[in-house]
Amino acid sequence: MELKRVVVTGLGAVTPLGNNVAETWQSLINGVSGAGPITRFDTSKFKTKFACEVKNFDPLTCFSDKKEARKSDPYSQYAIAAAQEALADSQMDLEQEDRERIGVIFASGIGGIQTFQEEVRGYNEEIGPRFNPFFIPKMISDIAAGLISIRYGFHGMNFGTVSACASSTNAIADAYNYIRLGKANVIVTGGSEAAINLVGIGGFNALNALSTRNDSPETASRPFSASRDGFVMGEGGVCLILEELEHALARGAKIYAEIAGAGFSADAHHLTATHPEGLGAKLVMRNALEDAEMKPEDIDYINVHGTSTPVGDVPELNAIKDVFGEHAYKLNISSTKSMTGHMLGAAGAVETMACIMAVQEGIVPPTINHAEGDDDPEIDYNLNLTFNKAQKRTVNVALSNTFGFGGHNACIIVKKFQQ
Repeated sequence: MELKRVVVTGLGAVTPLGNNVAETWQSLINGVSGAGPITRFDTSKFKTKFACEVKNFDPLTCFSDKKEARKSDPYSQYAIAAAQEALADSQMDLEQEDRERIGVIFASGIGGIQTFQEEVRGYNEEIGPRFNPFFIPKMISDIAAGLISIRYGFHGMNFGTVSACASSTNAIADAYNYIRLGKANVIVTGGSEAAINLVGIGGFNALNALSTRNDSPETASRPFSASRDGFVMGEGGVCLILEELEHALARGAKIYAEIAGAGFSADAHHLTATHPEGLGAKLVMRNALEDAEMKPEDIDYINVHGTSTPVGDVPELNAIKDVFGEHAYKLNISSTKSMTGHMLGAAGAVETMACIMAVQEGIVPPTINHAEGDDDPEIDYNLNLTFNKAQKRTVNVALSNTFGFGGHNACIIVKKFQQ
């Protein structure tokens, strides 16, 4: 069976750096931090008092009224807004499409945790259970995919993927595989998350996973620096329209890039920590290269998982050196989480988008917040970690890594489209 080629024909984004793709991309290449004091709740009793919040988001840009918007958790609102932008960007005439051949695979690592928090906090033991009838449908992690499908009448495959911080990379990879196997013409894919609340911040604080640099939120996410002390929570939603190549060409679609390959692996090591020798990271990149039928020398840019945690950054860089050998020193490497924060289940989608835009625009977004002298003796600074300023270069092929709690690893390779 001959596999189909899969291209990206639409993008949409709601992130801490902007409420659309253009704003987000400009902030990424300009090295803008999305971090600031948390505005959603009183943080006085929390160890971490800052995050990368979505700013000035109005649900009424994608819902007809406030009543309709209240039926959806914020994570679903971000997903719908991103999907709306991506579909508009694709310029697809849905009236001319076979909607049985359009699917939705949309991820979230946690789902409607804001809804869960509100309903449980509102429970009154004396009165008894009086939960909102929308409690469960608003909370479950697959409902963003369902809502997009319902809104647009898409009857193809429809589900959510959950693999912690690798969730949306898994969603994109699933969409890629279904299309190239001929199971769909188009799949709306990506991921969303909205966990900047009492439960999200408190839970990750209990794990000692978050930065506590409350005196300087904008510089707190500092991957590959010796003083890194944990990740910064982010939120938002990012959507990609994946399309079978011949279908895209037949309708004259604009093509951003081609999906070249995907890889998966498991650390099989620890509940939350990456394997200290980067075994899963090495395997997932090798699997992606094999799937793409590429050599390490074909890659120009790697958007790393790079969360700014003391234990996570070093194994990934060592894995890159092992997989890419001498070519590792010719790559651009950057962590855009230094700007967006860690968007959890949406991280893979925003970072794949960054790779696509790097291919499209010939510029690599930076890893910000590295200061002179803040060097970790375990990190090889001969690698080009694209510190503090975007770098122009031809990017023919880019690779995105995402790793999740539970040892889930997923990797996507995108390349410049050539007919």
